Amino acid sequence: MPPGNPQFCDTSFDTLTTTHTARPIPRIKQDPAINKPSQIKREDHLLVTGRARFAADIDLTHPLCVAFVRSQNAWGKLTEVKTESASLHPNVLAIHTGEDTKDIGDLSVNPVIPVARIPHFPILANGNVLAVGQPIAGILATTAEAALEAAEAVQVEITTTDAPDTIVAEKHWQAGNCEAAFANAAHIVKSDIIHSRLAPSPMEPRTIAVEYDTAKDCATIWHSTQTPHRTRSELAAMLSIDPARLRVIAQHVGGAFGMKGSLYPEEVFVVWASFKHRRSVRWIASRSEEFLSATQGRGIHSKGALAIDCNGYFTAINAEVIAPVGPWLPNSGLIPAWNAARILPSAYCIPSISINTTAKHDGLGPTGIYRGAGRPEANLLMERLIDKAARALNIDPIEIRLRNLVKNEALPWRTATGETLDSGDYARALQGLLDNADYNKRRTEQTHRQAQGELAGLGIAFYLEPSGSGWESAKVTLHADGRVTVASGSSSQGQARETAYAIIASDALGIPTKNIEVLLADTDVTPEGIGALASRSTAIGGSAVLQACNEALTRQRSGDALPLTASVRYENSGQAWGYGAYLAQVSICADTGTLTIEHVSCIDDAGRLIAPQLAHGQIVGGFAQGVGEAVLERMVYDDNGQLLTGSLMDYALPRATDIPDIDVHTFETPSPTNLLGAKGLGEAGTIGAPAAILNAAIDALSPLGITDLQMPLTSYTLWQAIQRSTAAS
Repeated sequence: MPPGNPQFCDTSFDTLTTTHTARPIPRIKQDPAINKPSQIKREDHLLVTGRARFAADIDLTHPLCVAFVRSQNAWGKLTEVKTESASLHPNVLAIHTGEDTKDIGDLSVNPVIPVARIPHFPILANGNVLAVGQPIAGILATTAEAALEAAEAVQVEITTTDAPDTIVAEKHWQAGNCEAAFANAAHIVKSDIIHSRLAPSPMEPRTIAVEYDTAKDCATIWHSTQTPHRTRSELAAMLSIDPARLRVIAQHVGGAFGMKGSLYPEEVFVVWASFKHRRSVRWIASRSEEFLSATQGRGIHSKGALAIDCNGYFTAINAEVIAPVGPWLPNSGLIPAWNAARILPSAYCIPSISINTTAKHDGLGPTGIYRGAGRPEANLLMERLIDKAARALNIDPIEIRLRNLVKNEALPWRTATGETLDSGDYARALQGLLDNADYNKRRTEQTHRQAQGELAGLGIAFYLEPSGSGWESAKVTLHADGRVTVASGSSSQGQARETAYAIIASDALGIPTKNIEVLLADTDVTPEGIGALASRSTAIGGSAVLQACNEALTRQRSGDALPLTASVRYENSGQAWGYGAYLAQVSICADTGTLTIEHVSCIDDAGRLIAPQLAHGQIVGGFAQGVGEAVLERMVYDDNGQLLTGSLMDYALPRATDIPDIDVHTFETPSPTNLLGAKGLGEAGTIGAPAAILNAAIDALSPLGITDLQMPLTSYTLWQAIQRSTAAS
């Protein structure tokens, strides 16, 4: 057993339990539950028949269309904006610049780490430009074509200045005695990882459509967002408008991945312009505008060192995380910097830590949360350090992880960064890889293949996925005719949340799902809520639905007349920590550097599974995005801050043929932190896949003396590494 650290093992939590029963679930693709009528996604028929209503599909009354003049400079002083020629276009109603919008308020920012300075939220640049693609002027015209033509006629003069390099926020965690642990360590391993910036790239770009009601001086806003209630509250505060005058609807959203978790300057401008001109207004971003001005993910640079004793137990970790932020901060803009540091001990027993995270403006595009939001960055550093430790001590990668994982009897476990891991059987996840993936057999085959000159590798990665914390709302109405209406403050961007909530209500009330209507993402008909962020919607939003159902049922049994409505604001008692393990088997062509992912096996514990089919989709979808980060995707800027990968001709997204078959397994250890017992799963693949694939690639190239690689693992990157190794030998 590893040395204990009782100062971090807090068992005083009344809402937590240290004994758990885990029920094995069959391999999902064989699970008969998928074929049950209640498991068929109710959203699909609208989507596949083209009857879904996205924000761009909304018919507005004589709308104005918006186009933006954007900065072609990364940083500089805005000296002149000439709009005279553009204003002569016959279909142009108005042209606005930063002077017009300077009094609009700032967006709120979640200060999860201590903030030194929050940058101003510029609707339109005024005085200075801070990034390529920043909006400088907004054109309002009767057609989208006219707005674009006028935008091209605007002349902008910018004087180049030095690139900014400003610390925005910083936090440090310290526990134990790192200095002594490293001084007494039998082995010390180090890792330095640079994550590429990534473009989230949902199928539906940012879109907002505002229907202005002249008689009532109010607006209905169709917004492609994860957080419709936040859209309303933020717009009301920034524009000094009574929230009652704003209705926000996000009926169907074609993907988001964190990119649509906050408001953008362009969207605020559209609503401001609608009220100013008392007209309906629409803006639909082009794909090029998404690359230029939508928030990007990752981009974090992390480095760390791990101290290990002579028996292979971890004694200390120190790490430095530097997270880029752009010219403005979205509401969750500091989350990646926070997560990339606080999660770093993972589920391993490490008594001493010294971890620092810094959010720094680097002069490039805006950054924000992207599926995983700091979790993949923390996990990759931790799992690379562990693989290096295994190699240094000549211990199998699974064995060294098993040796250091927190034991079941120690849960709930307080990590050295102050996080409370709620429940689980961490060793079971790794044991599952040993069994389900025929790990020992694959190791034997790998040895044989390497003896034949092949570059073949196996990579292991354990991961943690904390769900969100806080509250969510639900309102359940029981009707006299047997129908039930469930209204949730959460939202959906393709996760089939209507289906999941209908299943929860069906189980609680004992009625068929066909009798249940689920309402989401309309601020006029749903209770105020947070929205879809941080794998929170099932654990917290689903628990709110369950609690409202229970209250409604209790009232009905106590004799309350129908119809009756139960409304709740449910708050969880702490984060639920999902977890799991991934195995990737790869081969690399020595002549071309081409990497082939030959096999993937994963096992996940997401607490109570509501719908296995939906869980499977989340795992596979997350893994696909993890593959993108690991082997394909990278936003590239030149030294002057100019974007070089501004289209899908330059930025490589994974295609269906790039995604291997995935051997998916799950088991359930209910979380005691929420009513459902659910844990997060939506980001699992983005957290586990990159570490497993990178570890596998380095394992394949280890016979050549290669010990480190940076993602993405393109054929050119791997070919270069092979050539350098060959030249050095």
